[in-house]
Order: sequence, then C-alpha cells, then structure tokens
Amino acid sequence: MLARDLLEALAGGDAVSGAVLAKKAGVTRAAVWKQIEALRLKGVPVEAKVGGGYRLPWPTELLDGQRIRAALPPAISAGVGMLEVHWEIDSTSSELARRIPVLDDLAFVISESQSAGRGRRGRPWLSPPGMNLYLSVLKRFDAGFASLSGLSLAVGVMLIRAMGEVGIRTPGLKWPNDVLAGNAKLAGILVELSGEYSGPCAAVIGVGVNIRLPDDLHERAGQPITDLASVTGGEPPGRNRFASALVAELTEGLRTFERHGFAAFADEYVANDLLRGESLRIIDPRGEYIAVGEGVDERGALRVRRADGELVTVDSAEVSVRRSAT
Repeated sequence: MLARDLLEALAGGDAVSGAVLAKKAGVTRAAVWKQIEALRLKGVPVEAKVGGGYRLPWPTELLDGQRIRAALPPAISAGVGMLEVHWEIDSTSSELARRIPVLDDLAFVISESQSAGRGRRGRPWLSPPGMNLYLSVLKRFDAGFASLSGLSLAVGVMLIRAMGEVGIRTPGLKWPNDVLAGNAKLAGILVELSGEYSGPCAAVIGVGVNIRLPDDLHERAGQPITDLASVTGGEPPGRNRFASALVAELTEGLRTFERHGFAAFADEYVANDLLRGESLRIIDPRGEYIAVGEGVDERGALRVRRADGELVTVDSAEVSVRRSAT
C-alpha cells in the first residue's frame, strides 16, 4: 500500500479499520501502519480511534488533473498547455524550471506534496499532502525582464479573483506577494525569472494556498497563518474546484498582463491593498524605519511616507515590510 492509496481510502473522513485497509490493499496491517506513520511525518493528522481504525479529522479529495481541466471553460482550456498533477515532487516551480526549453506556454504543474517547497527569500513552504494547493505555471514573455514590473502583484489580484469565483471575498493583499485574511497568511506567491533582460524570457510563478492546516503546522510556521477552512467557517471549496478556478484566472490574467502589464490590475490591487494607510516597519540591509503605507506606483513598487514627510519607494527583494505596533 502506498501513502497515496491510504490517503484516498481515508478521504471520506470516516474511520476505517487497519484490517479493512490491509485487506483492500493486499498487505499486512504492519504495512498499513508504516504508511500511516509516513503520512503523519508529512504533516497529515491521521487519528487513531479508540477501539481500532484510522480517520482524518475532515473529509478531503485528492487532486485530479482530468477533473481540473474538465471544469475549465473551453476557451481557457484550449490555451492551457501541459497540466500535470503529481503526488510528490521537490517543488512545482523547480519541476517547471527544469523543463522550460521543452514546455509550451502556460504549462501547469500541481502537486499533492512538495519535499522542498519554498517561499520568498528561500523560506521553506510547509507542504503536507491532501490539504492545500501547490501550483506553478510557466509564462513566456517576448519583451524581457523590464516589462514584468508588478507581475507578483498582478498574480495576487488573479488569486483574489479565483477566491471570489468560489465565494471567498474576505482576503486582501500584502505587498509584494502574500494574501492575508485578517493578519494571518493565507497564500503566497513566488516569481522566478530566466532568459534575457531585454529579450525573450520566462517566468515560473509558484502559488501556495492553505486550504486546511492542522494545529501543529500553525506552530511550525513561525508566523501567523490561516486557511480557507477558517475563512469559510469550516467548509472550504473542493480542492479540484478551487484549482480549476485558479488555473482559469492565471491563464486569462497572464495573457492580459502580457498585453497591458500591471496597469490592467492596478485598480483591483488598490481595492485589496492591506498596507495602504497602515503604520509599517520597513527592514532593509541598511537598517529599519517606521513609515505609513502610501500604496504602490505604476511599476508595482511600494510607496511609504517616513515620519519626516519624505515619500520613499520600496522595490528591493531584500526588504521586509511588516505592520508596526506603534
């Protein structure tokens, strides 16, 4: 029995005995227990019930590439390149990056789990299977790096749109690449570029969305995090349904960005900007200072006003921006 088969057997949320799981898979109960422990090590909260049996604390569904593509509007599906769903890989973005020379535009890789998922500035992204969404897309651009200013902010707008498509309207955007609900991180975006500065280039855009998080992942995250289950009162959208909504919004939105750049998303970004008017702590390699958020400029760079009245533009990847307690 593989860990994936076991997770699928427990997906309904009901308790299933070890004996039933072993008989169904044609293995020993010891083999079942070994895979239970493998899932637990990956962060899946498999419960052992009094009197025997195992269960998940909630129903789930495994990701299915055919279901995700079938739910796309025909016009959008025709424009999607490859769409692969993996059980586990090191990173969806790394998988696309390795295959850039041979992949069509708008190729998607999705995985149930990542062994080396990462966020901004190399931070690890916790990736247990069966609970969240880890997705990356390859988008090619002819105009070069200079034309991609504000891309991560535009992708944030696309992510907000996808959440709206499944009835979730409370999150907002934290510059440059986080989606928050309240003060907790709900989703993250990572854009990695390759190619020519002034010529053809490619962007690999990774998106991680928390759909359900067990308590121990909150403790391990090192920052306030939340999930769609919390935002929706315990009833998050189906993972395949949400994946399809996100694929559709990214496909359509990235084509729009290719033609019009960040300007096509600026108004929606302003409407969802969580830092505008907020007291912020800006931390850069030279030190830190307190300022008030003043929105973003036409390139997607953050504007802040310091205590002396100076308007400062922040656009370095080495800068950290946090809400200030003062």
